[in-house]
Amino acid sequence: MQNIIIAILAIIIAPLLGGIIAGIDRKLTAKLQGRYGPPILQPFYDLLKLFAKQKMDVNGVQVFCAWMYLIAAISALFLFALKSDLLMIFFVLTIGSVFLTIGASATPSPYSQIGAQRELIQMLTYEPLLIVVFVSIYFVTGTFKINAILNYPRPIFLSLPLIYLVLGFALTIKLRKSPFDISTSHHAHQEIVKGILTDYSGPHLALIELGHWYEIILVLGICSLFWSTNIFGLIILLAITYFAEIFVDNLVSRATWRWMLRYVWGVGISLVLFNIAFLYANKFVN
Repeated sequence: MQNIIIAILAIIIAPLLGGIIAGIDRKLTAKLQGRYGPPILQPFYDLLKLFAKQKMDVNGVQVFCAWMYLIAAISALFLFALKSDLLMIFFVLTIGSVFLTIGASATPSPYSQIGAQRELIQMLTYEPLLIVVFVSIYFVTGTFKINAILNYPRPIFLSLPLIYLVLGFALTIKLRKSPFDISTSHHAHQEIVKGILTDYSGPHLALIELGHWYEIILVLGICSLFWSTNIFGLIILLAITYFAEIFVDNLVSRATWRWMLRYVWGVGISLVLFNIAFLYANKFVN
C-alpha cells in the first residue's frame, strides 16, 4: 500500500518537476546564447495556454495517439515508482513512442510523415542501447528489479562509467536535443517545421508536452540508479548530466539520420564492449 501511495505521489509531482526542469533548460540555453530568456515557469504558462485553445484535429487517430502517448508515459513512471522491472518499463515506454509515430503518420502532411519516419529511425537508434544498458545493470547487480538495484551496496556508476555515457546518448535523443533532434525540436532550425508535432495543436499538443515531461523525469530516474547510495552524489550526477545535455545541445548542430546511426551505434557499442571487458578483467583479477 505504501508503494502505491508513493507511486501516485510520483505521478502528481512528476509534471511539476518536469515543467521546472524544462524552464531551467530554456533559461540556461538563453544564457549560453547571450539572451535573457523566459521565466522558469514559462513552460507552465505555455501549457495552460494550449489547454485553453480550441480543439482542431486532423482525425480521430491523431487524438487517440496523443492520449495513448501520455498514458504510456504515466504508466512507465508509475511502474518505476513501484520499483518494478526495468524491461517492463522499457516496453511500456516504447508503446508510447510507437503511438506518437502512428499519430504523425495518420495525417497527410509531408512534414508529419517525414517526422514520423525519422522518429522510427531514432527509436531504432536508442532502444537497442537502452536494452544494452539494462543488461549491463543486470550483469553487475544480478537483477532487473529496481528495488534490488537500489539495495546494491555501492554505486553502479563506478562499475559502469562507459555504460552511463551510452545512456547519455539515449537521453539526448529522448530530450530531443542536438545533434539528435531530427524528428522534432523545441528550436526553430528544423527544415521540417515541427516534424511529428506539426499537425498537433491546442489541448492535444499540450497532452504530448505533458507526456514529454513525464519522460524527462523517467529517464532521469533511470540515470539516478547509477548513484542511488547517496543523495548528494545522485543530485550532483543528475545536475552534471543535464547541464552536459544542454551544453552539447548549444554546441553542436543537428545531425543527419545516417550520421546518427553510424555514430551512436559505433561509439555506443564500442563503449559497451570496453566496459564489459573491464568488468570481466576485474572479476578475473579478483
